[in-house]
Amino acid sequence: MVRTILVVDDEATLRETLAEALELEGFRAIPAADGREALAKFRAERPDLVLLDLMLPELSGVEVCRILRAESSVPIVMLTARDSEVDKVVGLELGADDYVTKPFSLRELTARIRGIFRRQDRLAAPAAEAKGAVAVPPPVDLGRVQVDLAGHRLLRDGKPVPVKPKAFELLAFLLRNPGQVFTRDQLLEHVWGYDYAGETRTVDVHVHWLRVEVEADPANPVLLQTVRGVGYVLRRD
Repeated sequence: MVRTILVVDDEATLRETLAEALELEGFRAIPAADGREALAKFRAERPDLVLLDLMLPELSGVEVCRILRAESSVPIVMLTARDSEVDKVVGLELGADDYVTKPFSLRELTARIRGIFRRQDRLAAPAAEAKGAVAVPPPVDLGRVQVDLAGHRLLRDGKPVPVKPKAFELLAFLLRNPGQVFTRDQLLEHVWGYDYAGETRTVDVHVHWLRVEVEADPANPVLLQTVRGVGYVLRRD
């Protein structure tokens, strides 16, 4: 199956270079030069992943990301010329799955894209098996919410609760390894699929989102606990 990637960047040379490089890697690339064109092409083509520049004319990358995440759970990789932690965290808070700071190597970018697709495939496999099985495993009860691992959903009173895709992947990983303490770097490797070069703030942001949804008192977590000086652990009775 050929994956389609929407490449959104107002720099014509970079946009064309990315599209050509992705096609050489076996992907189908669709270019867009501004935010409005990006939304139009996304809705028409329904790509498998979006490469989205943060600074765009017409509509900013921030606004495009906000709109895309409201409409779809498609993976979004933010491209930014800025190297501040604030910009990266803003992108993640909007629901982006990853970010790459310019200048970046095409090898690194394609490795990250393939990593995202591999994780999607791993998550889809258990769900496909569950659909074909006689009995679907029941959701995992965490008190405030239930976690439907097969359906990739959080439920409260039987109704889906919005959750960012990467945050759900982090929760699913911890649920499959209860009681085991992981460092932030280990979580980056297992959930994000590669070394974030010390950007452990990424893990902290996602744990914060999860605590808001699953903890009775997010300020005093019982399930998603911090092990001081080490990392995080999910503990269940």
